[in-house]
Amino acid sequence: MGNAQKKPHGRGGEGGPSPHTDHNSHGSHWKNRGGIAEKYKVNQQDPTSDKGLGNGAQGSGRRDSEGARPVGGDGSNLDAPCGALPPPLARLKNEGNLFFKNGQFADALDKYSQAITGFTDSGLDSPEDLCVLYSNRAACYLKDGNSSECIQDCTRSLELQPFSLKPLLRRAMAYETMERYRQAYVDYKTVLQIDISVQAAHDSVNRITRLLIEQDGEQWREKLPEIPLVPLSAQQHRREEPPSAEVLQARAEKAKQHAAQKAEVCFNSLKQEGNEFVKKGLFQEALRTYSECLKLKPEECPIYTNRALCFLKLDMFAEAKQDCDSALRLEPANKKAFYRRAMANKGLKDYLACSSDLQEVLQQDPNVAEAEKELEEVTLLLRQSLARGSPSNPRRTVPITEVEGTEDEDRQAAEPDRTRAAESETAETSTTSTSTPGPAENHCGGGGRGGEEEEEAITINLQPSNAYEFNQSLNAARAQSNLPACAELLSRVPPETLPVYLSNQLDGHTVSFIMQSLDTQLLQKDPDLVYQHLSHLHTADRFSVVVMLLKSDHDQMTRLFDRLSAVDSDAFSKNDVQNLANKYI
Repeated sequence: MGNAQKKPHGRGGEGGPSPHTDHNSHGSHWKNRGGIAEKYKVNQQDPTSDKGLGNGAQGSGRRDSEGARPVGGDGSNLDAPCGALPPPLARLKNEGNLFFKNGQFADALDKYSQAITGFTDSGLDSPEDLCVLYSNRAACYLKDGNSSECIQDCTRSLELQPFSLKPLLRRAMAYETMERYRQAYVDYKTVLQIDISVQAAHDSVNRITRLLIEQDGEQWREKLPEIPLVPLSAQQHRREEPPSAEVLQARAEKAKQHAAQKAEVCFNSLKQEGNEFVKKGLFQEALRTYSECLKLKPEECPIYTNRALCFLKLDMFAEAKQDCDSALRLEPANKKAFYRRAMANKGLKDYLACSSDLQEVLQQDPNVAEAEKELEEVTLLLRQSLARGSPSNPRRTVPITEVEGTEDEDRQAAEPDRTRAAESETAETSTTSTSTPGPAENHCGGGGRGGEEEEEAITINLQPSNAYEFNQSLNAARAQSNLPACAELLSRVPPETLPVYLSNQLDGHTVSFIMQSLDTQLLQKDPDLVYQHLSHLHTADRFSVVVMLLKSDHDQMTRLFDRLSAVDSDAFSKNDVQNLANKYI
């Protein structure tokens, strides 16, 4: 019974009943069972023990010392505290609740009567608890058809706790049973003032209204007793307690699930719509739809690859590459993302990256004919690009200024640069290279564009402090085929730094030039340094793709590693050199 566990709202304002009001026929049996000292003495026998079982009954046959029906058979804690009631009275109330729950209303009534009598005789001051006991006993009377006693107990309960919902509702039902419709109507309307959500009260009001109209005619309202005005403090629907943390969490979880379900339905609909647009060749519309999908589920890898396809069809290669990168962050082995990123890189003329992605596709699935065909085409484009100076990776070049004039004028114009170059050589920080006069200079006294021509000297910085300066110096050395300058650069750059410096500038010509310099300039002087450079060079970005395209330079690489393996060194063995060679050849 809910009223046995939850205290009614509000406190009694008119005081409790006088002590003699409870010495009625339902409590008089106490004196016949041992006198006042025994009035709320509880049987100490364990109700779950086998004593009291009759005729071999199992479990459900447990009885108390007075031969009552089952007590605590469902595992209920009969000793649980009940408000301010002392343990013996709390146990009586709990036993009554259990009897009522099991439909044993006469036994429940007896337990509640014992508790009420014990409460009154003990002199306790807890109107809330006594109110609940009267209300519970009233429910037993109502179930047994004793409406008069039910009304009497409900009235006592309401004197203790005015506007308690359950006593009002039970008294209204008892009035209706006795056909006292006006009183029932007033109590039902009072209940609805306290809690408008009580559907039983709504139904009863409608039913009684029709009966009163038939009984009293159109003036039926005038014959009603006054309906009390329920104060706001007693109106449950106006003073609902704030929800607990558990309730709030449950609501949040439910709302989250609802939102997720709604988003899933919308996502699937948009995805299907985007797929249909792609089939029809409406890539701009598909792109818009896939973008809406990603707003709902930004971690959905297939949507990124689908949108990348739309970007490719619209020649938006940078956007396609970005979507493929996002897909690969979610699924690092996504074959479709690698292939479409390869197509994006091809559109961006980044043939090295394109070739690398296509190789990844073929490594996962060698049977992808489209990837194999694209790789052949991109390999050809890459070789052509490298032959032209790798336009896919443009580099800063050292400008060479041509000076027109006579031989004397050329010599004077070049004199300041030669002076600076000489100073640099003295400081051992750079080397100078001057172009060799061609046939026109040797045989044509004043030909060309007004006289003999001479290229301005190119200064090579042999102490670069960053990647940009290193690549500037390396390009200048390569432009002059200056192997000693390259060797000097390599001797001044830590081997582990070389891949970092070359990461954005690596191409076939650079690798070939470095290998030639290592072989002809550094191997005899410092073979350990050569081995260290070779150990780090192959870790540079895209190195494997570049080396794959340098088939014509394999003889030079083979010669370098053969000579290196013949060196007797404590830093590396012949087997180390052979393992290293496998990464190049």
